[in-house]
Amino acid sequence: MFSFLRSSRLRPAEAKASRTAALVALLAQGRPRWTPRDYASLAREGFARNAVAYRAVRMVSEAVASVSFVLQEEGRDLDRHPLLDLMARPNPRQRQADLLEAVCGHLLVAGNAYLEAVAIEEVPREIHVLRPDRMKVVPGTDGWAAAYDYTLDGRTLRIPQAGEGVEPVLHLSFFNPLDDHYGFPPLEAAAQALDLHNASGAWNKALIDNAARPSGALIYGGTGSLTDDQFERLKGELEASFQGAANAGRPLLLEGGLDWKPLSLTPKDMDFEAARSGAAREIALALGVPPLLLGIPGDATYANYAEANRALWRQTVIPMARKIGDALCGWLAPAFGTGLTLVPDLDLVEALAQERS
Repeated sequence: MFSFLRSSRLRPAEAKASRTAALVALLAQGRPRWTPRDYASLAREGFARNAVAYRAVRMVSEAVASVSFVLQEEGRDLDRHPLLDLMARPNPRQRQADLLEAVCGHLLVAGNAYLEAVAIEEVPREIHVLRPDRMKVVPGTDGWAAAYDYTLDGRTLRIPQAGEGVEPVLHLSFFNPLDDHYGFPPLEAAAQALDLHNASGAWNKALIDNAARPSGALIYGGTGSLTDDQFERLKGELEASFQGAANAGRPLLLEGGLDWKPLSLTPKDMDFEAARSGAAREIALALGVPPLLLGIPGDATYANYAEANRALWRQTVIPMARKIGDALCGWLAPAFGTGLTLVPDLDLVEALAQERS
């Protein structure tokens, strides 16, 4: 193999060297490139491209959407009420579960969720979910939100919050110590773990495509240097004969003063699986889901699956449902009277049935 290296004349060795050549070895040790912290990037790299984050968001959102709410008036349960009818069918396209799933999903991915009320004679008739990336808070003279700008295809609609009755827009958000108006998304807290998990998957795929061989350098140990034709021919033979899954396991026979030096770590050297599992566990914890429920190995905090499921409901789902219920009731109550509260009906939660027995 590579016998053409012996027969061709080599160019004389050159003594010249770039002043920056010593820095080339440090090129791979640069700073990491993190995903931008905007909504589109988090939704794309997290929800759309990461199976752990996708499943965790879906698990919490679907659990919250399955919660039944009880409307109470001064402590008395109401079986029939216009507010319950509005919640059951918020708009022609969605039912209550669809609305709750969308609100919860936006909160987990963006840290913010927006609802618009369509009112007739100051009574809400429909509720619509608005995408957070299209909404912008417009502060008033007091510094708080006086209106919201909704932007789509270069056109902006300003929705003022002034007026009698129910405000047109409800803005739900998570606590953010760095911003007065916008909430902090849980997915952003796991952004570095998302990048690590996604990058490890891409690296593993590239390694498999390269016949599971780590990167390396083919070093010529003879006198002089290769000609351009020799270099291109050597490069072509390597790519054709030793790269790709079809060439997996094919031995590399080196001659003509060539030597192979690996330049990257193997998956074993990197502790690949441990790093990937650690990143997955961090993503799950940031979204409030016990890692055991996502099939992530190495977490023995919970004795069994049922206990982990109860922890999910007690620590994540029920607080989220109460937050959304309180916000909806406080927003819509002016149109339906005072003294109303919307609380989750925990007696219907199957995951907590063992605690009730």
